[in-house]
Amino acid sequence: MKSFLVIGLGRFGASVAQELSALGQEVLALDIDAENVQYISDQVTQAIQGDAQDEAVLRSVGARNFDCCVVAVGADMEASILITVMLKELGAQYIVAKAIAPIHARVLERVGADRVVLPEIEMGQRLAQRLARTNVVDYIGVSDDFSILEIHTPKSWIGHSLGELNVRARYLINVLAIRHGEGGSVNVSPAAGQIIGPDDVLIVIGTNDNVNKVVEMN
Repeated sequence: MKSFLVIGLGRFGASVAQELSALGQEVLALDIDAENVQYISDQVTQAIQGDAQDEAVLRSVGARNFDCCVVAVGADMEASILITVMLKELGAQYIVAKAIAPIHARVLERVGADRVVLPEIEMGQRLAQRLARTNVVDYIGVSDDFSILEIHTPKSWIGHSLGELNVRARYLINVLAIRHGEGGSVNVSPAAGQIIGPDDVLIVIGTNDNVNKVVEMN
């Protein structure tokens, strides 16, 4: 079990805290708003009202002792940057910070965030991918050049094994897993002899250019 300090209990922060708690992790939730704290108090290990922009508050909750600190404050860029700086100075082990824009993300990285997430932008990208290409089930941008996609099986692949298709050499992508039908079982790291069925969904990774070529096969 890991320990998490979640700072900011808006929709994003509350969702992170609730999900971590549901996964059996130790969660201390911190927010300046008493209503937000009250709302989540029975869903996490401990919920505390306090101003995370006050270094004394971060010290009092033992920020440096958590495995991970999540800075999930809302649209106040200055606050999230200040909190991240203070957490770094206090010796926080790992800091994940929410950004609302790419420039905000770059600043957070420079002041000490170990990982920065842009949930609104990332969700917009995923939705756009699914809307523009109906055979894309889901999309995750790994970097500017690489993506992980869930795609419906190209028709020409149905009934063939991964070995026959020689996917890695011919298409320059890797098949990470195969989901058999809607809500079906998932075969992680499928063997070369795995036959691809008509209802299978493939989870693939590769450069954007290479995965796009496979997507366009349908």
